[in-house]
Amino acid sequence: MPQKSPSLVDSARFSISQGSSRFRESTHLIPSRISEDKRYKPLALSLPVVVGTPLSMLALGVALEIGVNVSNKNQGFSVPETNPLGFASAQFLLSFVPTIFVIPVAFLWRELDWYLRWYQPYVVLSRGNASVEEGILLDYISLGPFFALFYSSKFKHRVVFWSAFTACATYLLQPLASSIFQIQQRSMFSNTTVTSTRTIGLTPDVDQLNAFVAAAGFADAAAFNNLTDPPFVQAGWATAEFAIPSGNDLNATIKVDTTGIQTHPNCENARNTTFNPATSTIESMSISDCAQLVPVNTSLGIQYGVVNLECGSGADLGVEFQPVMFWYFHQRSDNEEYEARTVFCAPSIQTFNVTAQAYLQDRTIAECNPTDNYTQSNNVTGAPLFGHPFNAVVFNSSSNPFIQARANATNIAIPGTVFRFASQLENGPQSTFDLPNGFLDITNTVYTQHLALTAKNIYFVAENRTIPAQLESYVPRLVINSLPGHVLALLLFVIGFIGTFLHIINQRQRRHLFIASPPGSIGGIVSMTSHSGFGQLLVPYDSEKNIEEKLKGLRFRLDKRTGAIVAEDDDAGDFEGEGDGVALLGVSKGHARNSSLSVLSSSQDAVTGYPPWKGHSVPLRTPYDPL
Repeated sequence: MPQKSPSLVDSARFSISQGSSRFRESTHLIPSRISEDKRYKPLALSLPVVVGTPLSMLALGVALEIGVNVSNKNQGFSVPETNPLGFASAQFLLSFVPTIFVIPVAFLWRELDWYLRWYQPYVVLSRGNASVEEGILLDYISLGPFFALFYSSKFKHRVVFWSAFTACATYLLQPLASSIFQIQQRSMFSNTTVTSTRTIGLTPDVDQLNAFVAAAGFADAAAFNNLTDPPFVQAGWATAEFAIPSGNDLNATIKVDTTGIQTHPNCENARNTTFNPATSTIESMSISDCAQLVPVNTSLGIQYGVVNLECGSGADLGVEFQPVMFWYFHQRSDNEEYEARTVFCAPSIQTFNVTAQAYLQDRTIAECNPTDNYTQSNNVTGAPLFGHPFNAVVFNSSSNPFIQARANATNIAIPGTVFRFASQLENGPQSTFDLPNGFLDITNTVYTQHLALTAKNIYFVAENRTIPAQLESYVPRLVINSLPGHVLALLLFVIGFIGTFLHIINQRQRRHLFIASPPGSIGGIVSMTSHSGFGQLLVPYDSEKNIEEKLKGLRFRLDKRTGAIVAEDDDAGDFEGEGDGVALLGVSKGHARNSSLSVLSSSQDAVTGYPPWKGHSVPLRTPYDPL
C-alpha cells in the first residue's frame, strides 16, 4: 500500500473539526504552553494588594469606631487654639484630611472590583459549558458596578454581586469621611491653685463707716443702671477674695473651696400701716407686734426713710444691730389722699465653708454653694459681735462730721434707692403702692445687695493662703460626630469583612485559569480565539443580538492545554461547572463527555497520532512539540 505523502497527512491532521460541524477549529495546531510563568498577573491582583486592601478597611473601621468612643468619652481631642496653618482654613482641613485615609482604600477596592468583574467571563469559561450570553457576550466592565448587580443576580454570580455591591458602597466613604470631624467649644477641667487673700474677721476700721456708704452707693448705681453684683458677691453671698488667674477665655470659670457669709434681710410687710392726718404720723405694726411711729411733713409730698426698732428681740442691742423699718409716703394724684407703706427687716448672717465658682473675665461669682458650717474661731460669730450683723442703715451719732455725714448718706440712700426704683416703673410709684408686695419686693432686692456688699467689706480681714482650685474653660476640641462616624466605621468594616472572603473565593476560582495577556486587549482576544473556528460564523458588522443568535446552540470553555476559547455544539457534551462554594473548597464537580467523531476523523487520528488528549499514557503534544 503506498504511503500517504506528509503534506497530505499534515493537511488531514490540522483540518479536522473537533468541536462542531458548523465550523472548523484548529486549536490542535497550537503548541502546548511551556509553563505557568507566562500567565498574566496584574499588579492589582497581587497578594499584598488583595490581602492588604480589605484588611486595611477592617483596621480603619475598628480604629474609627474606637476613635468615636474615645471622642465621646473625652469630649473630643485637644487641638491648638489657633490654626497653625495660615494658608488653609480649619473647615478645609477638617473636610480634606479624613478623605486622605479613605480615598486610597476606596480606590484600591474599586480596582479590585474592576479586575474581578473583568475576569468573571473567563472564570465562567474555565468552568466550561458556558452559554454565549454568560460567556462570550458577558461584559461586566461596560456595565459598571451598579448594573452589574442586576446581571450578576441573573446569572447567580454571587462573588461579582457582592463585589459590585461593596464597590458601590465605597462611593459613600468620601462624603462620610469629610463630615466626621468638627471643631466645637467644649468645657474642660484642669486642677490648679490660687491664693486666698481674705478670711472671716471683723475689719478694724468698721466705725469709719466707709464700707457702708460705699455699699449704699453701689446699690444705688446698680438699681439705676441695672448692674450685676460686684466681684465676690452673689445673691446675698459674700465670699473671701482670692487671686483669680488672668485669662482671655470669655467663659472660663474657676471653682475654689473657700469661706463665705450668707446674709438674709428677713423682710416682711407690716401687719397694719395707717397714716394719722391729725398728728401727721405713720403708725405701723409688725407681725411680731412691734409698733413704730414715724412723723412726716405732708407739705413736702414724697418722703421715705428707715428707722431702727427698739422692741422685740433686738431691744437690748445697739441701734446699729437692731431690726429696722423702711417707710414710704406720698400723696395720690387721683384723689390727693396720703398713702404710706412700711417694710420690717431683721437682718441675719451665717458663716459657711463654700464652693465658689467665679468668672475669670470679670471675677463675678457665678455660683456659691455651702459645704458645711464655718467653725473656726473669729470675732464675727464670736466676741464682740456674737453673730449679730450690722443693719447697715442706722448708726450711732458721731461727733466726727465726716463719719456722721457717711451715716446720714447711707441712711437715706437705701430707702431712696427703693423709692426711685419704684418711680421708674410703669405708672410711676403709684403702681408699687397699689401692689400688696410692691415695696416689699423692691426693698428685699436692694437691701439684700447692700447687706451682701457690706458683709464683703467688713466681715473679712487680710490673710494669704494657698487653696486648691479647678479651672473650667471652654476650649476648641476636635470632635468626631457620632452619626457619620459610626456609619463610616460600619461601612469600612463590612466592606473589609466581605472583601476578605470574596477574594479568597475568587483566588480559588482563578487558580487554574491561564491567560497570557490582558484579557481586555484586542490582541489578547484574537490570540485566544484565532484557532477556535466559531469566528467563521460572524462578520464584523454583527450586532450583539446577531452574535447571540448565530452562536446559539454552542457551549464555550477554555482549553486547559492551550488556554484558547473553544466552542462545542450543545449536544456534543454536558458540563456541570463549579459553583462559588465549590471553588472555595477547591473541589471540581465538572465532567465532560467527549463528542463522537466520525469514522474518517478516527482513522485520521490513528494515522496522525492526534488529537493529543486521546493518548493518556503519553504527554500532550502538537506537531510543533519536540519528540
